[in-house]
Amino acid sequence: MASYIVKRLLLILPTLFGIVLVSFLVLQMVPGGPVEQMLSQYSQRAADEGGSGSGGATDFLRDRPMDPELLEELKVMFGFDKPIHVRFWNWVVRLFTFDFGESYFHRRTVVELVMEKLPVSISLGGWSFLLTYMACIPLGIRKAVKDGTRFDAVTSVIILVGWSIPGFVLGIFLLVLLGGGSFWDVFPLRGLHSDNAASLGALDYVLDYLWHLVLPLVSYMIGSFTVLTLLTKNSFLDEINKQYVYTARAKGLSERVVLWKHVFRNAIIPVILGFPASFLGLFFTGSILIETIFSLDGIGLLSFNAIIGRDYPIVMGTLFFFSMLALIGNLLSDLSLVLVDPRISFERAPGG
Repeated sequence: MASYIVKRLLLILPTLFGIVLVSFLVLQMVPGGPVEQMLSQYSQRAADEGGSGSGGATDFLRDRPMDPELLEELKVMFGFDKPIHVRFWNWVVRLFTFDFGESYFHRRTVVELVMEKLPVSISLGGWSFLLTYMACIPLGIRKAVKDGTRFDAVTSVIILVGWSIPGFVLGIFLLVLLGGGSFWDVFPLRGLHSDNAASLGALDYVLDYLWHLVLPLVSYMIGSFTVLTLLTKNSFLDEINKQYVYTARAKGLSERVVLWKHVFRNAIIPVILGFPASFLGLFFTGSILIETIFSLDGIGLLSFNAIIGRDYPIVMGTLFFFSMLALIGNLLSDLSLVLVDPRISFERAPGG
């Protein structure tokens, strides 16, 4: 097991290197880089004579004429005066030393921006992960036990209808229906807290926070809820129909003992396989559309705006960090299989 872990950890390095290489090349091919973005902001400011500066790196352009010298200075500022292989190597060194740099347009480090947006994504991901697994696994087991019954048919229709509705469409519908649109004003429209949240007591503050989470969570969970429920059902159903289950029943064991002592350990393996990766993914990533609809300023919205604005340090830094989390999550998924079923071994059998 130790040698397997070491091999997987060593494989993470070339995998991350490949991700950085592909990401860097894609960013170089996309038109409209940070220099062009900066010049566009400069042109817009020049056209809007009464406009105030937006701060950040655009302050560099204040009261500067647009000429070739200015263009060269911008290229030096962003490092585009260097050959492409030098720029790539600089990114590799920075990212692998966890120096994600400073945003081009926010005048703040990438780490500061991510830490500022992280609570929103953790709120969505953490509650979604907890509620999804708490509901889907029992429901999937119940559907497997009741396979072919009316309960199975009705719940299958409900979850498949839910799966067919995109999360952002459901979010808009819920806002119109329950967010004070044309129907009922039941849930808040935006954010994770009310405007007067700071003046609330501890209990009221928590209740206000949970109340704001209801609609975003429903929209965020709708797709994963269906997939995990059906995965659990099919996994348990496959095990229930195996020969060892019939043998256990023939020995006089109760259905409860057969299900939880014999079937559960084998059937839960496919569900557990994605547990760590889902845990890390839901905690540290966000849904761009859900965050936009409900005005939640999280990681997803930050990454999307960085891509649109060609803010390369944010794009490369967040991509590198979350890719590393995904790779570690996959490793933890493999190791969790051994915890669930000690019979599983990643070592090569003798003579194999």
